[in-house]
Amino acid sequence: MGRVTERRKVIRIRDGAVSTRPDTLVAEEPLEIRLNGNALAITMRTPGDDFPLAAGFLVSEGVLGAADELQSIVYCAGATVDGSNTYNVVDVRTAPGVVIPDITLERNVYTTSSCGLCGKASLDAVRTTARWAIDDTHGGTTPPVRLEPELLASLPDRLRAAQRVFDRTGGLHAAALFTEDGELLDIREDVGRHNAVDKLVGRALQNGQLPLSRTVLLVSGRASFELAQKAVMAGIPVLAAVSAPSSLAVDLAAETGLTLVGFLRGASMNVYAGEHRIALRAAAAQG
Repeated sequence: MGRVTERRKVIRIRDGAVSTRPDTLVAEEPLEIRLNGNALAITMRTPGDDFPLAAGFLVSEGVLGAADELQSIVYCAGATVDGSNTYNVVDVRTAPGVVIPDITLERNVYTTSSCGLCGKASLDAVRTTARWAIDDTHGGTTPPVRLEPELLASLPDRLRAAQRVFDRTGGLHAAALFTEDGELLDIREDVGRHNAVDKLVGRALQNGQLPLSRTVLLVSGRASFELAQKAVMAGIPVLAAVSAPSSLAVDLAAETGLTLVGFLRGASMNVYAGEHRIALRAAAAQG
């Protein structure tokens, strides 16, 4: 199986001095995801957590929503001409009776695009396939999620401190799940931030924890439509990012009730949607 990191020779130039040295790079390899034996998608990912990645991807596509809907995930032997196993192809088998939605190439383009060219179709696709409303009241039996800005501000440092592979490579995105009280539940790293989220969601699916209705999803980098989609499909009420959201991510958040926070840096942040979950001070709210 591919390693998470690889070594490559690099020429280093510092203040005019030239030297050669080995450098640690994050590994990137393709993963083909098959559904019940049929090719479905290929994603470039950092090897590791491939089974949760495949499961989480299928949650975002509306195929899976509960652990008992997943029968098995296996690596496909004989994925190459010589019959060797590259550990870059997985086959997900659904349990008998699971209805597979019509996942066409056109729909995949819609649901993974953050360019806005097909924005209405993208929003419609999420609306028609989402299993759970972003509703954290549980029918009124518990109070809704409500977060202090100070708690949100503390999360990026905790995310960064838990990024083990980033410290060695500087080339990985991370996604982390926190409780509404700020407890770190899980963190995953990958060359693609969307893959890191899929790994989190897939692990939660396997553990029977969906929907993740009282959690906060924090991602390194920006918040694209695709990441907002994945949060909604997993029932996550709060998505926070250290960089900017896209316009379509904001549209999706506003339509579904997702709380979307961007530019979460230090004590500063922008709340783009779902501000009812943020404990804003009166003066700040008026400003």
